[in-house]
Amino acid sequence: MKVGIVGSGFVGSTAAYALVMQGIGREIVMVDLNEARAAAEADDIFHAVPFAHPLTIRSGGYSDLSGSRVVIVAAGANQRPGESRRELLQRNAEVFGKVIPQVVEHAPDAVILIATNPVDIMTHLAGEFAQRCGVPLQRVLGSGTMLDTARFRTLLGQHFGVDARHVHAYVVGEHGDSEVLSWSLATIAGSALEEFGEQRGIELSDATRERIDERVRRAAYRIIEGKGATYYGIGSALARIVDSVLHDQRSVLTICSRIEGLDGLPDVTISMPHLISGDGVVAPVPLDLAADEFAALQESAKIIRSAIDSIELG
Repeated sequence: MKVGIVGSGFVGSTAAYALVMQGIGREIVMVDLNEARAAAEADDIFHAVPFAHPLTIRSGGYSDLSGSRVVIVAAGANQRPGESRRELLQRNAEVFGKVIPQVVEHAPDAVILIATNPVDIMTHLAGEFAQRCGVPLQRVLGSGTMLDTARFRTLLGQHFGVDARHVHAYVVGEHGDSEVLSWSLATIAGSALEEFGEQRGIELSDATRERIDERVRRAAYRIIEGKGATYYGIGSALARIVDSVLHDQRSVLTICSRIEGLDGLPDVTISMPHLISGDGVVAPVPLDLAADEFAALQESAKIIRSAIDSIELG
């Protein structure tokens, strides 16, 4: 099973490393405008194979993506300190107008997985460019709020003293400032957070909620301020999505995809829980959010839609 990665910066190379460490796929091809960087990253990660799983990783050009089941697109400009994800939009939109058609030309049957920020909007643009090349929208998805959801679950698990893998909670909407934490639906072992807290003698105060919300919502800004970029978390999230697609796991993941006709939301690419198969997106899984959460989701969708409408595609 072959996986292509376009963009060999921090995110693309860390995704490749995560794939190798977890033994996901059989062959990885790294493509970058900076060929020397792609070759160096591929060689460095390949030298970790004896300590992980037996697969092949190499650099190449777009033609080497042929036969890929999944192509991760992590190409584009890096987010600068203090820069919002949406401020990256215009710089990266032009990049995608060149990248996506080449990916489709050489890997026409691949699921295209977008990691470039602002990921909601970039996934929407990727869908537009892919559709022009005959690729159905179900095969274009973005990493969405996978990382935000992981942050939410991690902090809830930490507060309640529970393995985060057993916390069920979602972050939906934009992967960015307007994202919505679905507090009303969060559970641990089937129990609502307040009920679980009462059982364990652990209070979930308003102050704690506000602190967790802020740490989830502002995590990227703090990390970028401290070290310049985020890549370990998102690299692992991308590997998780690839694993689900390659093995047709039918996972429910908070990726972003084009959502049309969902009550109360515009035609927009947004993060919700989605059922994922080997062919890409099967369908979004609507959530019965509290009224204030759904109103916030609507506002988030409007923000993304407005940004999409501001772009003039070539």
